[in-house]
Amino acid sequence: MKRFLSYGLLIAFAFALISCASAPEYKAKPVTKSSSASSSEYSSSVSKLINASWNDLPGWYDDDLTAAWPAWKRSCEGLVRRNPSGLDWKSVCSMANRVNSSSNQSIRDFFETHMKVMEIRHQTGARAGGSQGLVTGYYEPYLNGSRQRGGVYQTPIHQYPDAWKKRKPAELPSRAELLSSGQLKGQEILWVDDPVAAAFMQVQGSGRVRMSDGKVIRLGFAGTNDHKFKSFAQWLLDRKEINHSTATMQGIQAWSKKNSPQRVQEMLNANPRYVFFREMPVVADINVGPIGALGVPLTAERSIAVDPKALPLGAPVYLASTYPLSEKPLRRLMMAQDTGSAIVGAVRADFYWGTGDQAGEYAGRMKQQGRMWVFLPR
Repeated sequence: MKRFLSYGLLIAFAFALISCASAPEYKAKPVTKSSSASSSEYSSSVSKLINASWNDLPGWYDDDLTAAWPAWKRSCEGLVRRNPSGLDWKSVCSMANRVNSSSNQSIRDFFETHMKVMEIRHQTGARAGGSQGLVTGYYEPYLNGSRQRGGVYQTPIHQYPDAWKKRKPAELPSRAELLSSGQLKGQEILWVDDPVAAAFMQVQGSGRVRMSDGKVIRLGFAGTNDHKFKSFAQWLLDRKEINHSTATMQGIQAWSKKNSPQRVQEMLNANPRYVFFREMPVVADINVGPIGALGVPLTAERSIAVDPKALPLGAPVYLASTYPLSEKPLRRLMMAQDTGSAIVGAVRADFYWGTGDQAGEYAGRMKQQGRMWVFLPR
């Protein structure tokens, strides 16, 4: 799932929900701490990894690990196919086949026996040595569409231009130039009823479309016009059209309904980047998300995007943060299965909330502080 900005950074700020569980009696044996990551086979110029104890993980004994297990098995599928970190994931993934996937204790024993836990800290910059970082959110939107243009369906979703596949121009046109020049005529996959929702889908890099005939089409990233992203939310803020409290998906949608189509296009054209899509296989299970950078489907509320220069893609990562606009703990085992151009740095994660409007609510308002630990094979 190729993305350019986390949804939380695009239209940002935070919002609320949910809660915790009761702690079981089971406890792990502590692991001796070290002041360096010298015992790890993995090294990074971005992250400083510190040996930690399983008891250091806030809420480790509360988390429902059975909910994370399918995401871990998907990570194994990707890691067996490609393993750029060079770590021995194949052995540890083979051992995972013997685990009782319905038992929290069995799963917890597996991780504590076959992996070591490393606290992630910033290696360089103003936060060097620090363990706090930014956690934002993203999601897979739902749109309404049709194969034919007509009625409310006036906004095209385009495939990557056939002409560019043969010979890509040295200088590519901006969004406004593409849409006004007719260069994309004949490249339409379908038409949707909301230009702002289409623009949000371009930020996310994937989406699902409820078609007028009742079918659901899934769209995935296919390329861009190579222009840098510029936030249309920021464009509105700069012109005092909205304020920080309304710089959300709902706020921007409300603004667009109060303004003319020409004004809405002016706002959207403030972002010169244009994203192209391709049809993807439809998966019935809504919890099976789009394909992430690891090459496996994302799992709602168990997958994160990370900086691949900071952490090995596919690794289990324990996250300790809070729900959007809340102090309620968000502490759970995640899988580093995706990347994004705005996801840069050691303690930095983009939390995949899932599909649809509710997921969009959380993603659009998530901008939290958090800590992270990575699990590596022993």
